[in-house]
Amino acid sequence: MDFKEKTTLGRTGLKVGRLGISSSYGAPAEAFEEAFERGCNYFNMGSFIKGRSKEMMKAIRNITAKGKRDELVVAMYDYTHSPLIGHKHFMKGLRQMGLEYVDELILGYYSGLPRKSVMNWAIRLKEQGLARYIGVSSHHRKVFAEFSRKGLMDIYHVRYNAVNSRAEKDIFPLLPSENKPGIVAYTATRWGQLLKEKKMPPGEKALSAIDCYRFVLSNPSVNLCMTGARNHEMLRENLETLDLGPLNEDEMARIRGIGDFIYGKRRD
Repeated sequence: MDFKEKTTLGRTGLKVGRLGISSSYGAPAEAFEEAFERGCNYFNMGSFIKGRSKEMMKAIRNITAKGKRDELVVAMYDYTHSPLIGHKHFMKGLRQMGLEYVDELILGYYSGLPRKSVMNWAIRLKEQGLARYIGVSSHHRKVFAEFSRKGLMDIYHVRYNAVNSRAEKDIFPLLPSENKPGIVAYTATRWGQLLKEKKMPPGEKALSAIDCYRFVLSNPSVNLCMTGARNHEMLRENLETLDLGPLNEDEMARIRGIGDFIYGKRRD
């Protein structure tokens, strides 16, 4: 397994780098463009309402101006759960980025199936060529089995890290053997808890963000892991994940032990 090589995002057929780039942490356009040149071509614009980084928009415009739109995979979230409001923000987002379409519309944070009106809107965008694929995110692991039965979602956005690792039992083994959805993992650092010394077991050093990304990407069910950076230097550091590749068994066992400790030796 080589993290520097692109992988296929499930049944979409999209070729993506192993680290996806989030927009809303503060990094400049130059950092996003450098990440793209390193192969990290999955850009997530965050919410339709907030989290739209002007710097990522600038990077997207710069990349497309070079004739590389086909190499870029742009995703946009909808947290509104409303076709009327969501569509307004969706179209505004396209105009702001200077794009004719996004590669993925992400229906954000559902504890169950989206309402029929929401799904009809998403499907309509897909039919019109405004969104190539439909994704969904949820903190409720068991709902992904229902998504799979319906077969409407192309990409699953799953909370997965060393503390919250039950996706290994509740989601990944239940994916269809053929025509699998793409899997995008988020919260690799568990909102920074895995990076704090005070959260560690006695005698253990805090993990680095790179440790957390490597843990997530070492699972063969995960296509890509999201990362966010406050500045150019931080993003460059995160990109070192690509050079280091998968963890070995001892490293995996250590990180799992830390995850168990933080969660109180239980899994959620």
